[in-house]
Amino acid sequence: MTPTPAHGELRAELAMLATEEFRPELAEIDRLPTLDIARLMNGEDRSVPSAVAGELPRIAAAIDAIAERMARGGRLVYAGAGTPGRLGVLDASECPPTFNTGPGQVVGLVAGGREALVTAVEGAEDSKDLAAGDLDALALAADDTVVGVSASGRTPYAVGAVEHARGRGALTVGLSCNANSALGAAADHAIEVVVGPELLTGSTRLKAGTAQKLVLNMVSTITMIRLGKTYGNLMVDVRASNEKLRARSHRIVALATGASDDEIEAALSAADGEVKQAILTILAAVDAATADELLTRCGGHLRAALRAADG
Repeated sequence: MTPTPAHGELRAELAMLATEEFRPELAEIDRLPTLDIARLMNGEDRSVPSAVAGELPRIAAAIDAIAERMARGGRLVYAGAGTPGRLGVLDASECPPTFNTGPGQVVGLVAGGREALVTAVEGAEDSKDLAAGDLDALALAADDTVVGVSASGRTPYAVGAVEHARGRGALTVGLSCNANSALGAAADHAIEVVVGPELLTGSTRLKAGTAQKLVLNMVSTITMIRLGKTYGNLMVDVRASNEKLRARSHRIVALATGASDDEIEAALSAADGEVKQAILTILAAVDAATADELLTRCGGHLRAALRAADG
């Protein structure tokens, strides 16, 4: 492929990014014993939580804004290419079994579609138009949130997704691993976790990927806490879709109520396996239908439903 002026500009742009910086002290890492390389990687990884900690105020502000919109029926949409896109899809896919989110309530978009989950799709990450089309297919609304995820903070697909979403009136968040990024500048909320250069030059699936995973964990988990999907630190909206989760549901009810096994099984049966309803029937001494009505009236918040039952 013949280099073009655009390629030269891109090389110059990448050379300015902390995530792309070359580390000469690691130039002979391939000659080290395996244990030494493992120790180096482990040491690198220990720096990531500190970098995330520096962004906690901005992460919290973004989460509060997301939760406010989701409480009104909005959706949470992650958009990225390559590793960041796959991390978004992963986070979105874990929300239904963990928090019983509805179909399409949390969505992960990766440039190039499902094929890009397992292989590279040439050119997909370079297209802002592709991002706009993917979002238009979701019929984006003002109460939705789009989180663009890009280690470099310059990936056209992620930047294009945020720009398009903001133009549609949706809330936007830009998650990157470089300061003063184009993605952050395009978003309502910029989260820039600067983890520095990678062990392997430019391999942002390493520290940058870890940082993005930690932030996405916070975004989905704390948003769901704000939406009443938990009771204390118990996953009371867990969907019991297999034997392990059915056993976990029983244990959650036990931890929340201290009831006997027989009472828990009866409550879960009456509530069609819904953990929140089962806990409410036991703690408030109401039947399953009343528990369901109380939870509906209280927007699914178990603590509020318990207060309403007492009142």
